[in-house]
Order: sequence, then structure tokens, then C-alpha cells
Amino acid sequence: MTLVAGVDSSTQSCKVVIRDLATGDIVRTGRATHPDGTEIDPRHWWDALQAALTDAGGLDDVTAISIAGQQHGLVALDTHGEVIRPALLWNDTRSADAATALTAEIGAAAYAQRTGLVPVASFTATKLRWLADTEPDNTARIAAIALPHDWLTWRLRGYGPARESTHGPVLDELITDRSDASGTAYFDPTAHAYDHDLLTRALRHDTTHIVLPRVLHPADHVTGPGLLIAPGAGDNAAAALGLDAHTGDIGISLGTSGTVFAVTDIAIHDPTGTIAGFADATGGYLPLVTTLNAARVLDTTATLLGVDHTTLADLALTAEPGSAGLVLQPWFQGERTPNRPDATATLYGMTLASTTRENLARAAIEGILTGLAEGLDAIRAHDVTADRILLIGGAAQNPAVQTIAAQVFDAPVTIPEPAEYVALGATVQAAWALTGTRPEWPLHTATTLPLDTRPIIREQYAARR
Repeated sequence: MTLVAGVDSSTQSCKVVIRDLATGDIVRTGRATHPDGTEIDPRHWWDALQAALTDAGGLDDVTAISIAGQQHGLVALDTHGEVIRPALLWNDTRSADAATALTAEIGAAAYAQRTGLVPVASFTATKLRWLADTEPDNTARIAAIALPHDWLTWRLRGYGPARESTHGPVLDELITDRSDASGTAYFDPTAHAYDHDLLTRALRHDTTHIVLPRVLHPADHVTGPGLLIAPGAGDNAAAALGLDAHTGDIGISLGTSGTVFAVTDIAIHDPTGTIAGFADATGGYLPLVTTLNAARVLDTTATLLGVDHTTLADLALTAEPGSAGLVLQPWFQGERTPNRPDATATLYGMTLASTTRENLARAAIEGILTGLAEGLDAIRAHDVTADRILLIGGAAQNPAVQTIAAQVFDAPVTIPEPAEYVALGATVQAAWALTGTRPEWPLHTATTLPLDTRPIIREQYAARR
């Protein structure tokens, strides 16, 4: 039996999945936690990777591996391969002003045309500008810039600071893929090339001496300790691989935040910044819209009503579509799409008849899904087709969420079985690099919902906007 491994090094934890190359069956898994925070010493990721691999039974019988991970995080290395400062993660918002400044300097339309992105605090380029403005001594020491999964792959291959690695700090051995590089805001996924002018502008000094990871193609590989190692991927691109998504598929994830992404061969350049024009892990594109308010809205509503999530679903399913006119605009944490960082949640349409526990439960779910439907509309406006929606994330298992999703969206909704789709996608990439062909492993689905679109839900939400 030939085995391949996939890793998801996410914000919260490190997950490992090991699969049979011939069938795609999961053979064993492992997991370890990461510390909380918006800046993290990357050593914690390395320790967690070792622990998760051990928990999964090790790599002695594994032939190929790929590491997927959280996007955008800044890992700055000096000439000795040492991490200069704790990595700034995607959720560190100190670079919001830097994002505004870079956009003003370059222009939103120009930035979108050159990288597919308009800067926001998440992206790596904005963190580099923040570093240049606030920590000039650290900025002057930068010899290489990596993303979280780039750095972990480099370490797994035996590179790193001389005192703790086999091969030493060979910075030129850093590698990445298009999907993760496309989240930096200094990479052009259409040209498959870094934009060094944008990098120089971000750091405010010449960057010709700085090493950036080589960007490998999907079937490329390098070698490690007895292993073939694939390029790795950003988490959303890996999830698309794990879902076996192809052109026409739309992934919608309901986690702490909500995401809508499409698999397409169309490069999207959105000057409004609503859509991030990422690359995917197959050679195509992965336009993506993010909302800040998803599963936590259900947590808050359930707490307010004094019920668990099962009862919340029961209440929501008792109410009629449209919640008798009750509309929850669920911007509890501000919002990213639309860009309203200082917004608050608002409940509209309260009457003696509409203000019931049942309607509030349904309005919370309708509000979450309608915001994501607007994101899908934005992607469709760029001639992207939506033949099927793949609804994933913890909240996707809620029966009320499933029923209401079929009423909000106007494309068929499929609910895949719960799984670690980022890590599974990394196994797909490992198998692809090993054999030269993308594996055709089946996606196991829990249910496909009949199309049941109820326009009143979105009409009410739009009217209150």
C-alpha cells in the first residue's frame, strides 16, 4: 500500500491525514493545537507539526507529503535562517492603516490588475509595510520572506538555523505554490511571477537581495528526508482540492468567518476589493469573498434565546421563510464584505407579530446566508458560473442551515460529509506530485438539497440594507 500525507497547519491547530494512494481511503490521522494570538513564534507550528505527525503514526511508511496552511502570515528570516520576529498572522489588524496607504499610493484598480487583490490588513504586503514603519531595525535584517506553509515545508526538508537543522539556512530552497503566493499582494497569478516593484514599495527599500520562495507548479515536487514533498497550498485552495471541486463548483464555508470561493479558469481583477482574485492549486483561479460573521452569529443567538443549537434549529424551522419581516443584519464583529469594520448588528422589522423566538432564530440564519449569497453574486458578476454549491464547515451540519440554504441560494446545494478538507486537499496534491496526475478520489456527500429558492428572504434583506 502506497501512502500519502496531507497537513493543514491552520490558525488554531495542525491536522494530519494519511491516505491510501490507490483508493483515497483515510488510513490514519493526527492533530495538535496551536497557541492563540495574532502573532506567533513559528517554532510553535514546527512543534505542533511534529506532534501531529507522531499522533498520526509517523511518516516511515509515507511516500509523499504536502503541507497546506493559513494564508498571508509573514515569516521574516535573516541570513542565518533565524526567524527575526514572531510571525504576523492574517488576523493581525495592525496593518490596516498600511493597507490604506498602499492602496492610495498604487491605486485600487492598478493593484487589482497587477495582483488580483486590493490591499486589506490580512495580506502579507501590508504587514511588510507595517514592519517597515514600526520596526525598521528588524526590516533591515530581512534576507528572505516566507509564508507559514513555505517555512514548514523548508523545515521539514531539513533546512533552518544551523544549530537545529540538517542542511542549514539555505534560503534558496524555500518553495511555495501559486495559491499561497497569490495571497501576498506582491504576486501576479496570471503572469506566474512576483511583482518586485510592489514588494519594494511595501518595504520602502530595495528588495533585490531578498529571497522569495520559488513558485512551483501543481505536479512539481522537491525531496525531503526519504519523502517526495509537494509544493503545498493555501488553505482555501487546498479545501477546493479536498472537495474535488472543478469549474462550476462554488465552495461556501461556514466557520468562524464565512467564505465563498469559485473554481474557474477566469482571472478576476476586482478594483472594489470585494473579491480576492486568488490562484488555485491546479493552475486555475479561486476568486474568494470573505464575511466576518458566520457561525458565531448562531452561538450568540442561541445564547440570547437560552437554547442549544439543536433547539435553535427547531425554532428556525418552525418560522416561515422571511421570518415574518424580521431581518437580522448580522455584523456583530463589523464586516469585511461589505467593508464596514466599525459596523454593528441590527435587527429590523420588529412588530408585535414578528418578534418571536422562532423568527429571531430563522432571521439569524437567513442573515448569515444572505450575506454569503451577496458574495456569490459578486463573483458571478465576473462571468463565473455556479452549477453546484458545496456547503462545508461546522454550521453546515445544522438542519435549519441546510434547509434555509436551499431557500436562499439559486443553485443546487450539496452537503459533503464532515471532514478535514484542507488536509485532504493536501493529500490530493501529494498524490498529484507523486504520480503526475490529479487523483480521482470520490467526494463523500451527506445530502443534496432540492432547489427551493424563496426570493422573499433576499428581497427583505436587500430592502433593509
